[in-house]
Amino acid sequence: MGRRATVAAVVIALAAACSGRTAKTPNAAACPADAKPANLDFTLKNTAGQEVRLADYKGKVVLLDFWATWCGPCKIEIPWFIEFQKKYGPAGLQVVGVSIDDTPAKLKPYVAQMKMNYPVLQGLDHDDVQDAYGPMFGIPVTVVISRDGKVCGKHVGLSSKDAFEAEIKSLL
Repeated sequence: MGRRATVAAVVIALAAACSGRTAKTPNAAACPADAKPANLDFTLKNTAGQEVRLADYKGKVVLLDFWATWCGPCKIEIPWFIEFQKKYGPAGLQVVGVSIDDTPAKLKPYVAQMKMNYPVLQGLDHDDVQDAYGPMFGIPVTVVISRDGKVCGKHVGLSSKDAFEAEIKSLL
């Protein structure tokens, strides 16, 4: 293997390690065989104050994003999620944002300003939801759930748009 190929292999391995995910081969299963069931037994309010049950999204590929309005990496990922919802929503993707510590008064204008086209739920004072997908020592934390309700991937910190898109496409 030449020097450039070695450097490229090291960079790919480091990128995979830093993203909290392992690199997949093209023939790898979309969801690990030992994937655990996602806990969808929660009801949270959206920005309009209406109750939303996470279980209502079973049967769809769910990208469940834990974030906050003050989070820099979250601000980078949100436009990707808007694009994914528009592009893959008709094929069965549902992006769901859970704001972990913003008040409804702060959250609602932010969602409107960002033109978020997916449900954004109020997670403030709902540590039980975070605990179900944690532990969470920081944000963003994005969980990818299969149509049959299994946790197929978990991204801790800023991930890459390509990694999210590949995972979504493999589950649709």
